[in-house]
Amino acid sequence: MVILLVILHVIVSLFLVGVVLLQQGKSADLAAAFGGQGSQTAFGPRGAANLLTKLTTWSAILFMVTSIGLTILLSRASGDHSVLAGHPTSQSSPKK
Repeated sequence: MVILLVILHVIVSLFLVGVVLLQQGKSADLAAAFGGQGSQTAFGPRGAANLLTKLTTWSAILFMVTSIGLTILLSRASGDHSVLAGHPTSQSSPKK
């Protein structure tokens, strides 16, 4: 189960990187190359969500779900819940 979830997580993360790199920036027009903002507001115009933004949203949600799932599965699989569980502790008294 863990191997299947790791494979799915890697595929989703590569897909997410690809979809984000394919998207066009908010001010990627010719006027922005010369410093003009045109009729844009402070953060750019909010257009309708196209296919790439929907794919980005769903792949980000799937990435978070697989991350949480991997965390839960791997924490249940390991017996020790502490990093220092196998090491003996030695306490010394402070010098006066």
